[in-house]
Amino acid sequence: MTTAQDDAPAPAAVWLKWLAVAVAVIVLDQASKLWVLDLFALGESRPVTGFFNLVLVYNPGAAFSFLAAAGGWQRWFFVVLAAAVSLWMGTMLRRHAGQPGHRGLCWGLTLVMGGAIGNVIDRFAYGAVVDFLDVHALGWHWPAFNLADSAICLGVALLAWHELRQGKGEKPDGRGQS
Repeated sequence: MTTAQDDAPAPAAVWLKWLAVAVAVIVLDQASKLWVLDLFALGESRPVTGFFNLVLVYNPGAAFSFLAAAGGWQRWFFVVLAAAVSLWMGTMLRRHAGQPGHRGLCWGLTLVMGGAIGNVIDRFAYGAVVDFLDVHALGWHWPAFNLADSAICLGVALLAWHELRQGKGEKPDGRGQS
């Protein structure tokens, strides 16, 4: 059961600290992409280890190049989708920031929001997302990805973990029901 206090927005100082984390994700993501764009030609790959390369590719689709060959409409679809999700997550973040037991939720919201905005910036600037991390083994390559994608994946995992904890009857502070 939620109370009016649970739905009250967090104080601005607490909420802004979480937004600063999202901005840090965006800055690190964009800085890493600018670095790769400066050093690599499109399609160029450089081995780092026996299972990891740096490579420059553009992904006009979503994860795993979903809808990459859809003809261009997907660019704006993903921009609108990411903007809507980021606004919703910002609202959720404001509602839950500073509440005891919601750090995992806030981390998840912040990471997904920062990663989504980082990839939206690419769609505006380049028409596609800049990917450059290439993990491979035994001739099989995981689809190339970037720091924003990593932040989104980690954020989604944290959101799922938070929901699973809630579903097992745990209070948001991590204690079981009494």
